[in-house]
Amino acid sequence: MSQITEKQVIDALRNVIEPDLQRDLISLNMVKDVAIDADNNVSFTVVLTTPACPLKEMIKTACINAVRHFVQGAKEVKVNMTANVTGGGKTKTKDAANPLVKVRNTIAVASGKGGVGKSTVATNLAVALAKTGARVGLIDADIHGPSIPTMFGLKNEKPDVLGKTLIPLEKYGVKLMSIGFLVDQKTAVVWRGPMVSSALRQFMNDVAWNELDYLLFDLPPGTGDIQLTLVQTVPLTGSVVVTTPQDVAVADVEKAISMFKSVKVPVLGIIENMSYYSLPDGHREYIFGQGGGKKLAESHSMPFLGEVPLGADVRMGGDEGVPVVIRNPESEQAKLFTTAAEKLAQQIAIRNANVGSGKVEIEL
Repeated sequence: MSQITEKQVIDALRNVIEPDLQRDLISLNMVKDVAIDADNNVSFTVVLTTPACPLKEMIKTACINAVRHFVQGAKEVKVNMTANVTGGGKTKTKDAANPLVKVRNTIAVASGKGGVGKSTVATNLAVALAKTGARVGLIDADIHGPSIPTMFGLKNEKPDVLGKTLIPLEKYGVKLMSIGFLVDQKTAVVWRGPMVSSALRQFMNDVAWNELDYLLFDLPPGTGDIQLTLVQTVPLTGSVVVTTPQDVAVADVEKAISMFKSVKVPVLGIIENMSYYSLPDGHREYIFGQGGGKKLAESHSMPFLGEVPLGADVRMGGDEGVPVVIRNPESEQAKLFTTAAEKLAQQIAIRNANVGSGKVEIEL
């Protein structure tokens, strides 16, 4: 029995193409720690671009098949799957001007109007990403109407302060900051635009976020001060736009998409919330109309991250501070939120690969 070599294994894995990035694993530097023992058992590690990769098992199977097919004499093939979340590459904003230099990806969750469930979507996306092992943070940027303390069951909690730095609260693996942690829940925040923008900047500059793979911003409705402050302060990786199916929501979401285009922030995907209600007999009741989000995504050639139906589990999870992806992970809504989070991570990885290769340039 002849001993197989590391080069043979590497050459075999050149035939495995990363489906999203459309390049082989070796040229992408995704294969590490190749080892062959005396019995020609092969082991190696594949480093994915996100732990939330929805194609993880497909890539693993392709690696095993490639080694077995191209390396004569290989016996057991063991593949260790790990991940190193990529960042957005260089931008024209200098690092010194970016208060979130240790955060690899910043994502705005937005909509043109209120009442579409942005906070519910942002919460469940953040928790779903954290469940994969990613380091995740969430900033409640809705200063006038903060929802994150309720969504996470932290209404009476306050952050610790170390010197002049706030220590974010953490629950379900997500680091959190909200004006709701700093003021009484029943007190109205009656602030003009400059004060609201100053609060958001403080959440970015004066909070110990440390290293994160993903930091999500739960934005207020509209296209005003908060949105402009955010895009002018940090180089956003991209945005997620939330809509409901009906025309009045889609029309307002068009304005949010227009805003992000005008400031050169890519829309990484559109999520349709409250898409339908599942009746006991299995039929679907499209209370707010049908297909508005998907049609919107198609008309702008943007990824559609999925549609999430109405459900009591989602409402109760929000009220009780236990997001549905934790409260009932086997529910239809939880699975759809998890899939949407995987698709979002996928789009971020594709975007970052294109930025790093020079195919896309972020300009703020």
